[in-house]
Amino acid sequence: MRSIKRIKVHKVHREGTGLLLSMFTVLFIVNVSLYYTVSNKYVFYSVLVVSAVLFLVILNFFRSPYRRFPFDSEGLVIAPADGTIVAIEEVRENEYFHDKRIQVSIFMSVFNVHANWFPVNGTVTHVSHQNGRFRAAYLPKSSTENERSTIVIRTDYGVDVLTRQIAGVMARRIVTYAKEGEYCEVNEQMGFIKFGSRVDTFLPSGTEILVEPDQKVTGNQTPIARLGRITYTTPNEK
Repeated sequence: MRSIKRIKVHKVHREGTGLLLSMFTVLFIVNVSLYYTVSNKYVFYSVLVVSAVLFLVILNFFRSPYRRFPFDSEGLVIAPADGTIVAIEEVRENEYFHDKRIQVSIFMSVFNVHANWFPVNGTVTHVSHQNGRFRAAYLPKSSTENERSTIVIRTDYGVDVLTRQIAGVMARRIVTYAKEGEYCEVNEQMGFIKFGSRVDTFLPSGTEILVEPDQKVTGNQTPIARLGRITYTTPNEK
């Protein structure tokens, strides 16, 4: 199933409003001051252009498109973030499940939307934050060594899906909206990562994967896996 083509409707994400307002104020003061104090207008116009480009780049980073998954999401895992698939592999997940899972990793560049969506409908059963390093997010070790937040969602038919927000070289703040005990849906935002990062999703072995390495995916729009009705013993029940 391919990504869904929809009309793009963007607004500024709430995580960026404070920074953008402060940035606009500072740049406005700097440029007005230069206009009245610098005799060489070439300097003023050069700074003005640089200021405008810088502001637009940051504004683009904090865009927040309105999205709704248009089909029945039951049994599907939807991409939790925009970006590129950088890993699809069976690994041992040692922080929560302590067994083998299929890991699907999405790398977000600074040009991608950085809002994160819940990948499945269900109940949030676990939320935790781990401090760590700030390696490049596309590196495999970033999944276990970088600062990260872990969210586990149990679907209505008992399958646990783990999604991990991972900081990158430039990312210095991970925001997680998920709260334990709350019911979540794929059309709701799970969180936000500021300035370049990665989102890993861990699925039960045997899950049908619908994407390929290097494929571009769109958060809340691209199905990345089909769970079916897999059931298994959760870690708390072992």
